[in-house]
Amino acid sequence: MPVLFAFLHHLTAFALVAAIAIQLVLLKQKFTLESARKLQVVDRVLGISAGTLLVVGLLRVFYFEKGASYYFANGAFHAKLTFFLLAAFLSIYPTIRFISWNKALKQGQLPEVSDGQLRTMRRVVHLELAAIAAILLAAAMMARGIGYFG
Repeated sequence: MPVLFAFLHHLTAFALVAAIAIQLVLLKQKFTLESARKLQVVDRVLGISAGTLLVVGLLRVFYFEKGASYYFANGAFHAKLTFFLLAAFLSIYPTIRFISWNKALKQGQLPEVSDGQLRTMRRVVHLELAAIAAILLAAAMMARGIGYFG
């Protein structure tokens, strides 16, 4: 069972990173009706991946790996959770923007989005990717026992 949950954890992490990368590519392209619809779909995939990643990760912490006492006594684990929450918090802005497009898209119209809003969304997505990179560093540290203070 631990192998299955490790696989699911990695699978959802890769899906999350792919969704963020796709968002960045779509936000750099010309803004069209098609790209707006794709951004909404990709954002849903991102949300589902993030939620699944969190649930599977917590199940691994509490039931399938070294135990909660090990993880909660590891500074790298705390960093990992902090960067995950930072990425989740950052993703709120683009998600709200994408949801606000529903009415226009249902009517087959391109949502009104300023250049400033697109720039802000691109910056936010870059910051999300930076947080993911920090998560990977923390995970590598955890794998080597760095940060354990228990």
